[in-house]
Amino acid sequence: MIRAMNDPFDRSFRDRTLAGETLLGLFLDLGSPASADVCAVAGYDWLLVDLEHGAATEADLPGLLRAVDLGGPTALVRPQSGERIRIGRALDVGARGIMVPRLDSADQAREAVTYLRYPPDGIRGVATRVRGAGLGVVGHADVKRLNERVVGIIQIESVGGLRDADAIAAIDGVDVLFVGPLDLSYALGAPGDLTTPAFQAALQRVLHAAQGAGKAAGYLVPDGAIAARMAQEGWQFLAVGSDTTLLAAAVSGHLRTAREAHG
Repeated sequence: MIRAMNDPFDRSFRDRTLAGETLLGLFLDLGSPASADVCAVAGYDWLLVDLEHGAATEADLPGLLRAVDLGGPTALVRPQSGERIRIGRALDVGARGIMVPRLDSADQAREAVTYLRYPPDGIRGVATRVRGAGLGVVGHADVKRLNERVVGIIQIESVGGLRDADAIAAIDGVDVLFVGPLDLSYALGAPGDLTTPAFQAALQRVLHAAQGAGKAAGYLVPDGAIAARMAQEGWQFLAVGSDTTLLAAAVSGHLRTAREAHG
């Protein structure tokens, strides 16, 4: 399952994303290679190192991405921001896809996609010696082929992003519209309430925008039961929590059971 780094042109994960397959993943918040190892062998389709809200830094990425690759899932990164240098660094270290946070318009999404691609399709800086370009095995004539494997995930978590959902989904290089539920709930004026009619209507807007453009719709859910329900509704790119939330739930749950049994 370490085929991703053995074949620098492998685009099978992106193909699966655009083919409508349901892909289950997990956010890696702890910044721990040991946690990444454990999660990587669990059978997820993808694991995402979260540099926006997680404990990891860019300096931690090489070890974390190697742990994910060795276990089999596709390694993704959410950088601290959608800046060109932040996206480029994550790709150079070996991320096979980027989740871009905090975009407010189709114009911003269109610009962000150029950071995912080498020229002439984009403006990603060219360095063929890096891990994300095959460690020097890819010749300049084939550099453009590396563009085809990168999965572009744009977060919809603002009023502007929601307004432009159809236009964002239509952009070549945007493969997934991924809802940031808490940020979107705040933007819609109901902090943390994911049950309001406005929030539910927003979810349907994003889902229909993605499906209408032949792209995947993604969402972060707290557990497998909700993931299964949303998959039936058409959501394809689902994060089933994070290593932080799963660890916290397991620790507190087992401790509570032990104390209750002890009396």
